Amino acid sequence: MFKPRRHNLSVKHKHQLMLHRRDFFKIGSLGILSTLLPGLTACTQEKGKIIAFTDESINPDFQLSELTISQLQEKIASGELSSQKITEMYLQRIEDIDKNGPKLNSVIEINPDAMSIAKQMDEERKQGKIRGPLHGIPVMIKDNIDTADKMQTTAGSLALVGTIAAKDSYVVKKLREAGAVIIAKTNLSEWANFRSTNSSSGWSSRGGQTRNPYMLDRSPCGSSSGSGVAVSANLCTVAIGTETDGSVVCPSSINGIVGIKPTIGMVGRSGIIPISHSQDTAGPMARTVTDAATLLGVLTGIDQGDEVTKKSTNKAFSDYTQFLDSNGLEGKRMGIDRSNFGFHDKVDELINKNLEIIKMAGAVLIEIDQITTEKFDWDDEMQLLLFEFKHDLNKYLSKRGHSNMKTLNDLIQFNIENKSTVMPYFGQEIFTRAQKKGDLNSAEYLEIKSRIDQIVRKNGIDRVMKEHQLDAIIAPTTSPAWTIDLVNGDHYIGGSSGLAAMAGYPNITVPAGYVEELPVGISFYGAAWAEPKLIGIAYAFEQLTNSRKLPELKPTMEY
Repeated sequence: MFKPRRHNLSVKHKHQLMLHRRDFFKIGSLGILSTLLPGLTACTQEKGKIIAFTDESINPDFQLSELTISQLQEKIASGELSSQKITEMYLQRIEDIDKNGPKLNSVIEINPDAMSIAKQMDEERKQGKIRGPLHGIPVMIKDNIDTADKMQTTAGSLALVGTIAAKDSYVVKKLREAGAVIIAKTNLSEWANFRSTNSSSGWSSRGGQTRNPYMLDRSPCGSSSGSGVAVSANLCTVAIGTETDGSVVCPSSINGIVGIKPTIGMVGRSGIIPISHSQDTAGPMARTVTDAATLLGVLTGIDQGDEVTKKSTNKAFSDYTQFLDSNGLEGKRMGIDRSNFGFHDKVDELINKNLEIIKMAGAVLIEIDQITTEKFDWDDEMQLLLFEFKHDLNKYLSKRGHSNMKTLNDLIQFNIENKSTVMPYFGQEIFTRAQKKGDLNSAEYLEIKSRIDQIVRKNGIDRVMKEHQLDAIIAPTTSPAWTIDLVNGDHYIGGSSGLAAMAGYPNITVPAGYVEELPVGISFYGAAWAEPKLIGIAYAFEQLTNSRKLPELKPTMEY
């Protein structure tokens, strides 16, 4: 849920921190997967010759490529396809390019009940029962979201392998009620990238390294790496990611898809392995704004296990597609967050071109040098997360059955004892720093929480929105994907997720174009509960630009 951060000297106020696969796919297998990463060649070698994979070379007739939820529903309604057939085709697609072929490594576990669920949805349809837009549609979820079925929930860690959650998370409960077919769980940055400051996004000790479908030796970002890659590579229709800071929007941007990080309290968090109750949320990841909006509506509601969702009463909607508006840019006042430009010249050039398109569509753009005017120590966010991680994770683990891991300290000791398999590339310094923190009544924690609320919310986003009468704020989402580097960790150079994440406010990223064939997203963020307005803006932008391109699974950049 937390994306990597590196200090960037060119931009002010940035964060200082930033198996054997066949056994894995066996139905119901609970064995520990091999943790030896099978190289980063990102292609197959035949007698020394490198063979690049493309979407066409793997399956030139993949019938579901780029199909949306509504298009799939139309094909099911006409009898051309069934939920079972769609599920079967996606499972074969996973076999072809995630397990074999270029080995994207985005799927950590197949749901052995996927076909039976699809069959049930087909039978219900024949009886005239259609639960909603997701009825019979395959969905993937991140492997930090509890499912009370034959799949594990491990946060990508070997420490939790072999255990099953006692009950469904709130998110899974809502998906099941909507008739979705949960087809698989996705790989992620282990512990949602909150174990080490030197991590490689998309790597977990259980699942290995996830790869970017545009350039297979490039990072998928994280921590919702597998969800972003699976959607982009057409391994599923839509997926669920989670974010604490950037972990939905960054992998969405880098993998050329749409991601929505909702207002905190819109989507229930019970049954999600936590980092921070102040910033954690699940969110939809999809190839189109329409599909992301459709999925978001399914996830809303009051979660009895998450008190903060009561704030969403009369503020959240069960259908966000009603806010899709092809004229959604006309007359909108939007601030350009220039404090989050400057980390990459070509990204600036691309986003500035898109700003001209937005302006021509009738939007009023206001230049803003800084969202936060007061001096702010960005390490405050990390300190807040360390406090809440210890508290929230201990609470989650204490209630999780069938596991010897009951505290953060138990995990630290497990990692030490299994260092060669759990920590072959990077350590657990974030874990150890969190373990040293006091409880949530400590003066240090309360002071930090108050400062963030004052500087980021009241005197930051809220002030700017009110002062300039803004509908949204615009910024580049992040840089193009960097090369995977298990020795040095991520080479993240800049992005804009931090303020919306700390404020708990909504953020939507949409494909904006490409830098050297690598996707770059544009972010629209705003005040609390502004999802309807942001979705209208994002949809209008998407319809004007139509920037997404199908990834070609190239092994590396050609220079």
